[in-house]
Amino acid sequence: MIIGILGEGSADKRVAITPEHIATLKALKAEKILVEAGAGTAASYPDADYTAKGAEITSRQQVISQSQILIKIHALNDEELAACKGKVLIGGFNPLSNTAFVKACQAAGVTAFSLDVIPRTTRAQAMDILSSMATVAGYKAVLTAATHLPKFFPMFMTAAGTITPAKVVILGAGVAGLQAIATAKRLGAVVEASDVRTAAKEEVLSLGAKFIEVEGATEDKGAGGYAVEQSEEFKKRQQAKVQEHAGKADVVICTAQIPGRKAPILLLKETVANMKPGSVIIDLAASTGGNCEVTENGKTIVVNGVTIIGDSNLQATMPYDASKMFGKNILNYIKLIIDKDGNINLNFADDLVTGTCIAHEGEIKNERVKAVVTA
Repeated sequence: MIIGILGEGSADKRVAITPEHIATLKALKAEKILVEAGAGTAASYPDADYTAKGAEITSRQQVISQSQILIKIHALNDEELAACKGKVLIGGFNPLSNTAFVKACQAAGVTAFSLDVIPRTTRAQAMDILSSMATVAGYKAVLTAATHLPKFFPMFMTAAGTITPAKVVILGAGVAGLQAIATAKRLGAVVEASDVRTAAKEEVLSLGAKFIEVEGATEDKGAGGYAVEQSEEFKKRQQAKVQEHAGKADVVICTAQIPGRKAPILLLKETVANMKPGSVIIDLAASTGGNCEVTENGKTIVVNGVTIIGDSNLQATMPYDASKMFGKNILNYIKLIIDKDGNINLNFADDLVTGTCIAHEGEIKNERVKAVVTA
């Protein structure tokens, strides 16, 4: 078995596998591990570090043509997929939104596993790339807000008087939101957070933040721990509650997303207009429309003195550790599909294998992805 690691090009500084992971791949009896030249350079992992661990550096074309298993963060293009017939792809391909890639994998005869749709169970935690990357994004969101906010986060008592702490409101208390809470608290801010899932309340309170509660949320146990679409009536009550708290906030961090759906609008234009000049909004849901009505994906804008940063890829701004975490998730997963002799063994009786498979012999195994693609 030959395993290939592909770079992400200029679109992302991360790399799917770091040099420290090579030893584990070799222990899985991989015959050869090929790494695209320069794949890890932007993440501070030079080619020499890979070769020192026993990997071979070669061209992207050679990695694709020679490998039975290809590991990559983002989707391959159609031309590359055409050269991957019969191969196994592993990464985070956003199949609930990027349905064209799923169909392309089916047409190309590729077997593809996307770890960003893995069931959110206890057993899957060590392979959950969404949670790993959300941890990075939540942490970096607070640091980004702190650098743009024209005041301190913590309270200071000085000879020049007392500086009051910043007030931070976090919308969505998933992994990114919880990490943002913890980071903001460590920096000394007063933190409030909201989420439609009742289970989030205890987690928010345990981190020392206040929970902004809106009654009447819809929950679905079959959603695998993800938030689900809410009624229009609930959305209106939620927006009113958010406006009340955001108007007093120095920082609002938006993390609320629904897989495969447009992000819910929680901060209206009117809310932004009522926020204090100098306030900062970090919108991690920007790529799916944003939680803030005026967010522009990939841009930093100023509206009525409020800075709004739309960035759903903050994890890529910390590529060294983000790559390390992503790679560890991949390693934990790849053990499920390789037998003790180092051969590919796809056990579709395993719910994690089935739950991540977006293409195999022209079929989509993940039911959520299948429903979206065939809708």
